[in-house]
Amino acid sequence: MRKTIESTTLGVSAWQQDKDHVIHPYANFEHFATEGATVYNRGQRHFIFDDRGNEYIDGIAGLWCVNIGHGNEELAQHIGNQARNLAYFNTFEDATSPSAAQLAAKLAQLCPGDLNHTFFGTGGSLANDTAVKMVHYYFNMLGQHKKKKILSRNLGYHGSTYLAHALTGIASTHLGFDLPQDDITYLDTPYPYRRPEGMDLEVYCDHLIEKMEEKILEIGPEHIACFIAEPIMGAGGVIVAPDGYLPRAYALCKKYGILTISDEVVTAFGRLGKMIASKEMFNVQPDIMVLAKGLSSGYVPLGATVISSEMYKVIGRPKPENPYFSHGFTYSGHALACATGLKNIEIMERDGFCDHVGTWGPYFKDRLCTLADLPIVGEVRGSHFMLALEYVKDKRTKEPFPNDINIGKMVYRSAKKRGLIIRPIGPLNVLSPPLTFDKEAIDRTVHIMQESILETVAHLHKEGAL
Repeated sequence: MRKTIESTTLGVSAWQQDKDHVIHPYANFEHFATEGATVYNRGQRHFIFDDRGNEYIDGIAGLWCVNIGHGNEELAQHIGNQARNLAYFNTFEDATSPSAAQLAAKLAQLCPGDLNHTFFGTGGSLANDTAVKMVHYYFNMLGQHKKKKILSRNLGYHGSTYLAHALTGIASTHLGFDLPQDDITYLDTPYPYRRPEGMDLEVYCDHLIEKMEEKILEIGPEHIACFIAEPIMGAGGVIVAPDGYLPRAYALCKKYGILTISDEVVTAFGRLGKMIASKEMFNVQPDIMVLAKGLSSGYVPLGATVISSEMYKVIGRPKPENPYFSHGFTYSGHALACATGLKNIEIMERDGFCDHVGTWGPYFKDRLCTLADLPIVGEVRGSHFMLALEYVKDKRTKEPFPNDINIGKMVYRSAKKRGLIIRPIGPLNVLSPPLTFDKEAIDRTVHIMQESILETVAHLHKEGAL
């Protein structure tokens, strides 16, 4: 018998249909059943519009990803043309498309060192799963079958597929899922704002590296396959490690025969003013780079796992018992997605998006730092168009707000009613706007943030929470 779904009846709102039938990522089930979701139906540059016609500044680029801005007509036309020509054909074994080949060649040009070989997927989570799967395959092909363990970091974020979620070091998100964590060790977060009292940054960096080496020796380097890290930690709090931390961590990995994975899902394609940040900004050369989000500016789902020529020489050898590399997805190297990524990069390079962020990123941070004097702002941090504010109950002691006060969400709600979308993450608000953000958008954003924080402070005082 055919199932009848009343909420698809003509005239029922998208809001109601969504509430009745869509399972949202990271849904808050305490509130969703009554509040539902805001329906956004149009975007232009760094503005987003809901189905009631309300305009908002998109302070989070959709979710770190709409780098060239909403509604780019040139990219939209290109996507339509590609769809008419060839939307999809599989890339299994001996098939490809011009766009998959050309985008892989372009990524080899953009990525540092010998990162010359790309496996395509549909997003960052899948790309991180692929990276670890390739690492294990690589060591197995070398006969080093014991090298299975993975070093990640507390508060690192690497996705939500089964393995990528386990790589993610945000403990609260693990609850209830029974993730495959037995082979994963979470290292200390390189979190300067929360470093031990009285410890300067140089000593703190020494401390982190010493603890990392101790953990490597405790596990045994012969058991450790790889270390995965974001150049700047994203969803874990926009945490910028002390100077020198990443090069020293990578040097430890090289010393002990551990491969390195740079998760540039957020940081690549202009967010920090560079197309690729690892080498140019942080002086590290990974064995594997993971890309997504800004790769297609979110116009279509696309992710990439880029590996070194050294790795490819090993995994590209046919096994006697099975010559196939038995890994792949229906949408790997999707012709439309790859064409979108290629055109997106062309637009970014031609129109100087990285230069724009290089100019306005420091201004954005400087303006946001003017909010550091507000009563609950403990720290403003980040780089260029990847910034965050951390709120505290007591600025002198850095005492956090209790869990029952969702301070980030309170400021978010106040900002949203003023026409600004920011991202609440516990005691933080994150700002990661489209790279079209200009002086007017920055100034307006900071003004709304100030008003929203002050309104939140007044409410906390009224409730006796401050």
